[in-house]
Amino acid sequence: MGQGDERLDFAKGNGLMPAIIQDADSGEVLTLFYMDEEALAKTRETKQVWRYSRAEGRLMRKGDTSGNVLHVESIAYDCDGDALVVRVHPVGPACHTGERTCFHNPLELG
Repeated sequence: MGQGDERLDFAKGNGLMPAIIQDADSGEVLTLFYMDEEALAKTRETKQVWRYSRAEGRLMRKGDTSGNVLHVESIAYDCDGDALVVRVHPVGPACHTGERTCFHNPLELG
């Protein structure tokens, strides 16, 4: 696939890797997707976010249904090679509920 690919370890997650999707301008975390090797390859190739839907058991491009695509600026992997951060420029809300981010439900501490 390219530089750094030998460091990626999809085996730790049974073929899936968590991908934190972050707004490239604001730094806000928009969502968390899971990618298999094919989703990552298609994301890199098309510069739009693809994910593996665990619920549907198939590869999906974010925005195919809603039109709310995520244009990729950069992808980085962590020190263990088992998680990704994908920095994006979103077109519309990232959450399927219509919220800007999927992380819009506060949880009280203590």
